[in-house]
Amino acid sequence: MLLLPIGCVVFPLSLIIGHFISEPLHHLAKKAAAYRSGIDMPFEPDGRLLEADELAADFKVLAQTAKIQQHDLALKESRQAAFISDVAHELRTPLTAIRGNAEMLADPDLPPELHEKFCSIIINESERLSRLTHDLLALQRIEDDTAPLELARVNLRELASGVLDALEPILRDRQAHTEIVGEAPDVLGNLDRLKQAVTNLVENASRFIEPGGHITIELFGLRGNSILAVKDDGSGFGDVDPHLLFDRFYRTDASRSRGTGGTGLGLAIVKSVVDAHDGTVEALNMPEGGACFIIALPSIPPEAAA
Repeated sequence: MLLLPIGCVVFPLSLIIGHFISEPLHHLAKKAAAYRSGIDMPFEPDGRLLEADELAADFKVLAQTAKIQQHDLALKESRQAAFISDVAHELRTPLTAIRGNAEMLADPDLPPELHEKFCSIIINESERLSRLTHDLLALQRIEDDTAPLELARVNLRELASGVLDALEPILRDRQAHTEIVGEAPDVLGNLDRLKQAVTNLVENASRFIEPGGHITIELFGLRGNSILAVKDDGSGFGDVDPHLLFDRFYRTDASRSRGTGGTGLGLAIVKSVVDAHDGTVEALNMPEGGACFIIALPSIPPEAAA
């Protein structure tokens, strides 16, 4: 006889407790279903049930991670689309020139002096197309390589000296006077990649100096960073935002860059290399004329083993 009144009390109580436990979970399940259908739902703990609050916190982190990944993916797709468009535009110019001049060469009545001129244009445009392809592949390797860089101690003065030695024929042909001044602490980096970045800066400077101009590589340490600055006494880059110089295919003067052999990718490669080394690169016009490109890389602490 006692079971009946006890059951009458326990049963409604169990229903109340069950509802108390299941309702937050049911509410969270509805939010998850809405989020799955594309609705941006907030997942915030409401304090009614510890397990439901922990699950809501996990859902919140998961939703934030998914949102960040979606944003990064959209940004990557946008950059890839812009990159493909830029590449198509850049390839069109030399290909059009090559085809146009080749068609002119097919004329049997073409004078010999024009024959030589059109052949020269085809050769020059083919060489520019080759340089552009090389730079595109180099940039792709740097930006798409997910494998960690092979790092070693790098002496920046030795690196700079090696760059000038390798570019000596080009610099001599352009009558450039070069020097390396100062010293900087060693850095932990990939020698080949860093050499590529400095090579691009020096070669870029050599295009915009007058015959007999000067290129200086200055080295020093500053607040835990090793600084490598490439200075020239050319015309500078004018009144433009220095950050734009490191965008792909950006040119302060497109006709001049093409005339000097620039592909518009050299500085973009520099920035990608420096970013991969947790460094920074900046550009500025020198007060006395010319441009200065400054690479800052984390120095190896003096107490570190050699």
